Amino acid sequence: MRDSDNWQDEVIEVDDSLALHSIHERYADELFAVVQKNKAWLQTAMDWPQFVVSVEDSRKNAQGNYILHHRGYAKMFLIMRDKKIMGVISFNQIEPTNKTAYIGYWLDENVLGQGIVSRALEAVMQKYAREGLVRRFVIKCIVSNTASNRVARRNGFTLEGRLKQAEFLNGEFHDQNIYGRIIE
Repeated sequence: MRDSDNWQDEVIEVDDSLALHSIHERYADELFAVVQKNKAWLQTAMDWPQFVVSVEDSRKNAQGNYILHHRGYAKMFLIMRDKKIMGVISFNQIEPTNKTAYIGYWLDENVLGQGIVSRALEAVMQKYAREGLVRRFVIKCIVSNTASNRVARRNGFTLEGRLKQAEFLNGEFHDQNIYGRIIE
């Protein structure tokens, strides 16, 4: 019996049409298609899209993140509207002792500006704060990524500082803003 035969989907209902589904390889084909459609857009703020060249890349990524998700080292959710993948929201790393999660997210360019990431972010933070797994949430994004900086501020994060030349992207180093929010 394969692991996928025992798979259980962890779902966070955000509203009537928006839900977060825990990562699983069964979503690899659709996830790959969304990444390919948005590759140029995604690469303006992230390095990894250039390395996604086949469905198998998405499948391996999903398998690895599935293990991390269910062991509590990270959390990765597919943002789905009306059961269609719109993007991803994740805790790329969880520090259990410090109860700190480092947040990442991306969204299909065609659905930007609808508050999807903000609503998904609030839902996932509230769930894990309520469960006592995380109390401090951190977003790091390059200074020029105005959309991510807006999401952080809109969701009650405080700008804690700027990391000089902290991220290498598209052949150059970029400063990162670091935002934090604590939910007791």
